[in-house]
Amino acid sequence: MTRRAGIERALFVYAPLGFALVFLLGPFYWMVITALKPNSELYNAARSPLYVATPTLEHFVFLFTKTSFLEWTKNTMIVATGATAVALLLGVPAGYALARFRFRGAGLVGTGVVVTYLVPTSLLFIPMVQVMSTIGLVDSYWALVVVYPTFLAPFVTWLMAGYFRTIPGELEECARIDGASRLGALWRIAIPLARPGIVSAGIFAFTLSWNEFIYALTLVTASSERTIPVGVLVQLTRADFYFWGPLMAGALAGSIPVALIYSFFVDQYAAGLTAGAVKG
Repeated sequence: MTRRAGIERALFVYAPLGFALVFLLGPFYWMVITALKPNSELYNAARSPLYVATPTLEHFVFLFTKTSFLEWTKNTMIVATGATAVALLLGVPAGYALARFRFRGAGLVGTGVVVTYLVPTSLLFIPMVQVMSTIGLVDSYWALVVVYPTFLAPFVTWLMAGYFRTIPGELEECARIDGASRLGALWRIAIPLARPGIVSAGIFAFTLSWNEFIYALTLVTASSERTIPVGVLVQLTRADFYFWGPLMAGALAGSIPVALIYSFFVDQYAAGLTAGAVKG
């Protein structure tokens, strides 16, 4: 019986986990070894693509000295931080309103929020270009700070509405009985208790802003204003030729900030997403 249980555990637990691990980490492993391979190995078909014989940092040196990668990193950080802040400023109060207030059409508003988030950016980037051109923000990364909250705020609103529903309303009612206003109860009671949800919403918004490509490609064309996804692709490709080493080095270096954020807040991120998904 013990042996059978061990076999079943290996087949139905460890085997699926191992497959998922290889599937998820395989592209990252390929990116790392490509970034560390010298050109003599990278373009040599006789070499195995699965390991590096003589690791080198020449692609990272090229990335940081021959491209505007540091400038792109600064732009991406400004865009992601600004768009996330705006999305949270709009989405947290909106989520609280949907969770706490009872008004005519509340369900329709909630559905509209989710539908707005689901609209693909490929359908919206043309009118967004026209709007940004009208207000004079085309070819500036500030256009991205304005545009990104249009799809970040709906998700933050949906997630926070679900999270606020997990917080007993009686706590705020007690605060209001003691003399606190509705805004005071939100600031002193609801928001501190909803901190895991706010953190998870902020991480999601930051990650999506960091990796967004379509708006960044269409709204910003100047090299000094580009973000990492667009800058790396545009500057490290020539027609049908790709500089694979620097490209993978840029992808690896560009993923480090997001990975660090996830590693610091992974517990609160998981807790916030779980609560929001269950109650949303």
